[in-house]
Amino acid sequence: QVQLVESGGGLVQAGGSLRLSCVASGRSFSSYAMGWFRQAPGKEREFVAGISWSAGSTYYADSVKGRFTISRDNAKNTVYLQMNSLKPDDTAVYYCAADGRRMIPTTRSDYWGQGTQVTVSS
Repeated sequence: QVQLVESGGGLVQAGGSLRLSCVASGRSFSSYAMGWFRQAPGKEREFVAGISWSAGSTYYADSVKGRFTISRDNAKNTVYLQMNSLKPDDTAVYYCAADGRRMIPTTRSDYWGQGTQVTVSS
């Protein structure tokens, strides 16, 4: 079992930056692939970024490439999402996910945080 708690969301102007954190509790954090997803009102949850258990591989949605960076610190059981050059379209609830079976999490992954709101004003 893995419990995930996100933090770092908030209100920011377009062009600004935020860093989201997701702290995991439970066993074997370093063996889980981690990812960030987001869900805007009226839309389906979508993949944002993923990182393999060793941090050797990272993956990004086309919409955030070059602006967002995912990283992890296995010693702190934490995964981060650095978000730069934020746009109003990035407004959503951001969720952290963990997956012990896949290379990166998907919407079918077993473990999810409660989400943190990110609002980007124009």
